[in-house]
Amino acid sequence: MRIPAGVLWSAAGAAWRNGFSFAGQDVARWFPGHMAKGLKKMQSSLKLVDCIIEVHDARIPLSGRNPLFQETLGIKPHLLVLNKMDLADLKEKQIVPLVTELIESGYRYHRGENLEYCIMVIGVPNVGKSSLINSLRRQHLKKGKASPVGGHPGVTKAVMSRVQVCERPLMFLLDTPGVLTPRIQDVETGLKLATCGTILDHLVGEDIIADYLLFTLNKQQQFRYVEHYDLGEACDDIGSVLKKIAIKLKKINKVKVLTGTGDVNVIQPDYTAAAYDFIRSFRSGVLGQVMFDTAILEEPQANSGSDS
Repeated sequence: MRIPAGVLWSAAGAAWRNGFSFAGQDVARWFPGHMAKGLKKMQSSLKLVDCIIEVHDARIPLSGRNPLFQETLGIKPHLLVLNKMDLADLKEKQIVPLVTELIESGYRYHRGENLEYCIMVIGVPNVGKSSLINSLRRQHLKKGKASPVGGHPGVTKAVMSRVQVCERPLMFLLDTPGVLTPRIQDVETGLKLATCGTILDHLVGEDIIADYLLFTLNKQQQFRYVEHYDLGEACDDIGSVLKKIAIKLKKINKVKVLTGTGDVNVIQPDYTAAAYDFIRSFRSGVLGQVMFDTAILEEPQANSGSDS
């Protein structure tokens, strides 16, 4: 929602940040054992696979993709699917024809006599790989979900057995655990991944994620949060915003403070709970649509290479 001029904020009185300060922040590294094991398992399963589908979050189309996928799995036909295009329904009807065309236009080697197609679904954590598989099953087989789905990274921890998603052509998909690159290239990329739910919140800090989200929403003039939380006007100070959210949601803590006359109970806003609600509302689409890679996409060199 674009802000109507003069309704939610006063340009003259608002001190908006020109950039986000990354000073003192360290890049979160989250590469637990199941990720390393998962990547090795994917490699060992390649001989059973005709095609690779890489799922990634459309809000960060150029940030955080794992280069290890291309290095270790690149010998198979590769289709990039950007999920969460509008935090609504993925247009999965196009995927089966695209995959079929990719496979049939290439050489299948030892799988040439095999009548069914097997596709491995890969991606960083929590970008909707399992949701894609379940959507394809509903679309083509009219059947319920076969892969567990969660709103946080790390739900799928093992390469699962094949899941049928289509009858004609006979097609099976392999769900896999999300695998991040062992070394995220910079702090801002890490914050983008964390804001979209790809890195566990506590590794970065809910307050930092909330602040980066607020900065991005204001920068892109997405002020739906003002209406959602009845804030009255847009604000660029995360402490002030979280305090108002906590009060509205009745997220408060009672803290004992020692004074000269004895202990006094003081009510304080629960900033962490408010930050969590702010982040969760964004991830569910309540606070509007955001493209975190706008600056990268506007660079001329961004269009020099692409996946097929």
